Amino acid sequence: MTREFVAARPVGVTGSTPAVGTSAAETLRAARRRRGRHRRLVIGALAAALVAMFVTTLMVGNTFYPPGDVLRVAFGEKVPGASFTVGTLRLPRAITGVLAGVAFGLAGVTFQTMLRNALASPDVIGITSGASAAAVFAITILGAGGAGVSILAVVSGLGAALAIYLLAYRNGLSGARLILIGIGVGAMLDSVVSYLLLKSSSFEVQAALRWLTGSLGSAFWDGIPPLALSLLVLLPLIIVLTRRLTALQLGDESAMALGVRVDRTRLLLVVVAVALAGVATATTGPIAFVAFLSGPIAARLVGGGRSLLIPAGLVGGLLVLTADLLGQFAFGTSFPVGVVTGAIGAPYLLYLLIRSNRSGGSL
Repeated sequence: MTREFVAARPVGVTGSTPAVGTSAAETLRAARRRRGRHRRLVIGALAAALVAMFVTTLMVGNTFYPPGDVLRVAFGEKVPGASFTVGTLRLPRAITGVLAGVAFGLAGVTFQTMLRNALASPDVIGITSGASAAAVFAITILGAGGAGVSILAVVSGLGAALAIYLLAYRNGLSGARLILIGIGVGAMLDSVVSYLLLKSSSFEVQAALRWLTGSLGSAFWDGIPPLALSLLVLLPLIIVLTRRLTALQLGDESAMALGVRVDRTRLLLVVVAVALAGVATATTGPIAFVAFLSGPIAARLVGGGRSLLIPAGLVGGLLVLTADLLGQFAFGTSFPVGVVTGAIGAPYLLYLLIRSNRSGGSL
């Protein structure tokens, strides 16, 4: 076989071709290793930054507590003053911020990856508006609070997502059509919220507005178990679906060629992502633009070609903790975390719309 191949080789062609092929393969493998190292470094840096910000939020406040006191409280030791301030007020607030930020980040990047559009996040396409409308209805009309508001918000978020999905489905699902329909449905639901606030008493309006703004001010230990349990259930599901989600980035035809059941996979991803966003919204209120910003920031840091779920979740947690700390102490007065994230996210949304319009691309 080898002798025949050599004899059939054209005159002037040397044996360098296999070496070139080997060199190209080695170059490709080296590039993949570099991307893998870069991804691991970025994820490690994000995790370290999240831990550092978590500890900072426990130390900083009207009273500063050194790291030693914080650690003693975390391990259950009684420290005068710090046990109440850190253990009862700051620690559940920080844990809720991390969990909610991770949930928002995962939900946002799932929609953006699945629909291949940076505008496709739950707070842009109307899903969060569905949860908000239900929560305001529960607060102002039903007089509900706590778990009742949370359950109704999650169920209504899923209902809004299902309605948007069905309205956008025409022989397949177009990302641009779903986004436009979602924006329209969100506007309708926002008008419902405005009507409910207009017809409510001042006390009910204040309670609803505190929820609508998105805040960690009411975060206590009893609200953490439902959020943590939801993440424990939903996070493995979305990780299992990661490979199919990556295939959807290539387009429906390519995904089907790879053996992915496109419609079924997309529906499963929608349900899991909406559940993540709904549970986080039910716990903290709709913290603006965290789901919208986490994916693009993670993509800038990590680069394309790999799943952004873990980096986006870490970015989401870091965004919420940082914005909450800034809102409490960076200005002359205290602002809820949703006000700070809204101030950050709104200019980016305008930039994205202007860039899309100039490039002639569709939404």
